[in-house]
Amino acid sequence: MTFSLLYLRLAGDFYFGTVAKAWILEQKGYSIVTISTDRTFTADTNLPWLVGNARLINLSGQLLGAHIAHAGLIMLWVGATTVSEVTRFIPDIPMYEQGMILLPHLATLGWGVGAGGEVIDTYPYFVVGILHLVASAVLGAGGLFHVFQSSPVLYNLGGRTAKFHYEWNDPKQLGLILGHHLIILGLGAFLLVLKAMFFGGIYDTHLGNVRLIDNPTINPVTIFGYLVGLKDGSWTPLGMASVDNLEDVIGGHIWIGFILIVGGVWHIVVQPFDWVRRLFPIQNGEEILSYSLLGLALMGFISVVFVGYNMTVFPIEFYGENRLAMANIQFFLDVLAFVGFVWHFWRSRQEVNTVNS
Repeated sequence: MTFSLLYLRLAGDFYFGTVAKAWILEQKGYSIVTISTDRTFTADTNLPWLVGNARLINLSGQLLGAHIAHAGLIMLWVGATTVSEVTRFIPDIPMYEQGMILLPHLATLGWGVGAGGEVIDTYPYFVVGILHLVASAVLGAGGLFHVFQSSPVLYNLGGRTAKFHYEWNDPKQLGLILGHHLIILGLGAFLLVLKAMFFGGIYDTHLGNVRLIDNPTINPVTIFGYLVGLKDGSWTPLGMASVDNLEDVIGGHIWIGFILIVGGVWHIVVQPFDWVRRLFPIQNGEEILSYSLLGLALMGFISVVFVGYNMTVFPIEFYGENRLAMANIQFFLDVLAFVGFVWHFWRSRQEVNTVNS
């Protein structure tokens, strides 16, 4: 019988310590692993009002529960808002004049609309809302299970579940998790492609009706030209937001879906190269969060241009011509995300310096 002592950094907001221990008992040819967490919810922080889920930063099981519950809250908001908008929708008044937030997106996807963008059936909107409410209940239950019933640390559970336990400074394991996320995002992109090409089509503001996209643009020169602002052989400051036809929109989603899935498989199989790790250090949860916020801010700033200037993706029938208020709200949220990136990246550097000293 032998004992091995493992030290895990399990603490709250930016706190490091050997507060969790794992005893590995080798007995009769197999290992029994037990990990105990002395402090599940730490209050050790100079900024208690900012703690949030940071207190779970090194508890992979409970952080997963919070992650799932957060997704459930998002689903709850979407479902409740959609159903609420359906109940107060007046067909004779444009959606944007009624202050609708989510129904315009569903109408753009071709649900319940006919010629000229007229809403002819609100039942699909109601179904979408209810599906989101059901999904929120499932996700909420999953979140509560992982927080209160399951192990605080995924490694404790053994089997396939333990495969998803991680340490913030383990690039191989983080690549595995990132890869699965990218694959799911890629499948989501292809769902839009399938809806546009085979399942009813999407709304084309230039035609004034819903249509199938039979011939999406696959030419990489056309699609990737948007990334550098090239449109029809000339440069435009609008970049991707200069797209003016649904063939290019859906073709872009085919490309991005393919890239996401291939990238997901790549990250599952291949660890980050050394030069990538030097460019984007991966040493703690703060760094991962800061990178996520930076990506969110980048996508948000691109979205601001789409909201403000693109009439193909955001048809005037549903969003109106004056989008300044929507764009301003989007811009404010993007700035908030970017400030969050700066804050958490600075905090991550503080942690690294503390550990190194």
